[in-house]
Amino acid sequence: MSWKKERFHNFIIQNNVIGFFKEPLTLKSGRLSYWYVNWRNIAEDVFALDQLSDYLIQFIEDIGLKPDCFFGVPEGATKLGIITQYKWAKTQNDYSQGKYPLSMGRAKPKEHGDPKDQFFLGVPRGKVIVLEDTVTTGESLIEIVEKLTNLKVNIISVICLTNRNELRDDNLTINEILEKLGVKFYAMSNAIDLLPKAYRILRPGQEIAKKIELYFKQYGVKEIKLI
Repeated sequence: MSWKKERFHNFIIQNNVIGFFKEPLTLKSGRLSYWYVNWRNIAEDVFALDQLSDYLIQFIEDIGLKPDCFFGVPEGATKLGIITQYKWAKTQNDYSQGKYPLSMGRAKPKEHGDPKDQFFLGVPRGKVIVLEDTVTTGESLIEIVEKLTNLKVNIISVICLTNRNELRDDNLTINEILEKLGVKFYAMSNAIDLLPKAYRILRPGQEIAKKIELYFKQYGVKEIKLI
C-alpha cells in the first residue's frame, strides 16, 4: 500500500492522538496549551502500533529512503523504532545475520563504561533514520542527534510522527536546528494540517479555538485559523 497523507490524518484523529483541553496543560517547554498530540495510546496497543509502523514504512518508501536502521528516541519512539526495524529488515532481499542492527536508547545513561554503552543498547549503524513521536521545541531529539553524531553514526534523516509547528524560544524551528547539524528533517503530519480537521470533527467550541489561534500567534511558525 502506498503512502496517503489523508489516510494517516484519519488514523491520527480516529485514535484520539490529537485533541483539545478545556483547561490548558503545561507542556515540557513550559508553554500552556489547549490542545495535545499524544501517541501513547498507539504505543500501548499492538494492533495500532503495527498499523503505525506500516504507515512509517510507506512514508519512507514514498520519499525514497532506504535505511539500515530505525532508531526511536527514548522513550516516546522506542517501541516504534524496534518494531519498524524488525518489519523493515525482514522484507529486505539481503536480510541475514549481522546485516541489520536492533538498537535502543537508554532513558537514563549507564553510569560507567564505554560512552556508546552509556546511552545505547546497541549503537545504531549503517544508514540510520532517527524517529520521534511529537516535536515541540525538540530538545530531547536534538540531544540524541548530537550524541549519535559524536559517535560518527550516519543519520540519513530524522522523521517525526507529528510536528507541532512551533518556534523555539530562540525563534528557530526544529528544521533549522537539525539543518545546522547536517540532518534532514521530515514530519509525517503537522499541526497546521491536523488542527483544522480535528476541530471540525471534535468541535471543542469557539473559545478553545480562539485560545489556540492566540497560541499560534505567540509560538507558531505561522498563524492558524480554526473559526
